[in-house]
Amino acid sequence: MSRTDVPAPSPADQHRSAGDGPADPRARRRRRAKRPLGARLRRDWPLLAMVAPAALLLLVFHYLPTLGNVIAFQDYNPFVGDDPLEAFLYSEWVGFGNFEVLFRDPLFWDAVRNTLTITAFQLVFFFPLPIFLAILLNSVLSGRIRGFVQSVVYLPHFFSWVLVITFFVQMFGGAGLLAQEMRQAGLEPWNIMTNPDTFIILVTAESVWKDVGWGAIVFLAALSAIDQNLYEAAAADGAGRWRRLWHITLPGLRPVIVLLLILRLGDALSVGFEQFILQRDAVGRQAAEVLDTFVYHNAIATQQWGQGAAAGLFKAVIGLILIVAANKMAHKLGEQGVYSRS
Repeated sequence: MSRTDVPAPSPADQHRSAGDGPADPRARRRRRAKRPLGARLRRDWPLLAMVAPAALLLLVFHYLPTLGNVIAFQDYNPFVGDDPLEAFLYSEWVGFGNFEVLFRDPLFWDAVRNTLTITAFQLVFFFPLPIFLAILLNSVLSGRIRGFVQSVVYLPHFFSWVLVITFFVQMFGGAGLLAQEMRQAGLEPWNIMTNPDTFIILVTAESVWKDVGWGAIVFLAALSAIDQNLYEAAAADGAGRWRRLWHITLPGLRPVIVLLLILRLGDALSVGFEQFILQRDAVGRQAAEVLDTFVYHNAIATQQWGQGAAAGLFKAVIGLILIVAANKMAHKLGEQGVYSRS
């Protein structure tokens, strides 16, 4: 039979060959589903062994403690009974009573307002700084200078908040270095560490000094993944440094920026505990009371465990809503976000 006598494949044969081809993801999923579980375990056991410790830690320290959120609906008393299980069983069930008490408390809404204000301020004035730092470090040609700068800016991340605030007090406090120099110059020292009006700027500056270098690590990794041939081609076409930054660098960083921004929105009601509890007395409750310190002072210190759990559950639900909403917005803008439907 000659080549011209070969019958053309039918549409059904074309569909069957296309569906079974290696490029069809549905066919690959069907083949994986048909593979026995034992065969998949024997094939993937090294990866499963690597993941097992992290999965165990996640289960023990994150998923199992979420069961304790049930005390948000109880007048929980840990001293009832001989063990935590009996304390849970014998504590009075109050339903949404803890939430009603919490939502009627004006101090709670003051803490929520302070938390959201600080989060919004830091999103504008702190979140972009690691991006700029990563771009600047990536543009340094000398590897020795880049390594030295990275070491200097990474180091404060490993300091505790006690040490960070002590450093700021010694530099900008009433008896600090700046105040002493201003007095010697005949000037009135600035009220930096105890001024409630500028407290939001102070805590943002402390966070920048402590974590801006550490936050740049992710963006440096994303920059290293950008194809360098794109820069060479753009330079050959006459694109300057700023046009390469705008059309190559920032689009390459955009997925990571969107991902970290979504995760930061999920933590919108968590701006930290140690940093604020250490400075609360210096500037006053009106400026430094955030949701975490409110829970400590009004729930843990007063042994109102149910109200504290209710506040924590409220914070978790708001964070979940923000993550889902921001992720849907990222999908509409063409980004993958935290997760995407297959």
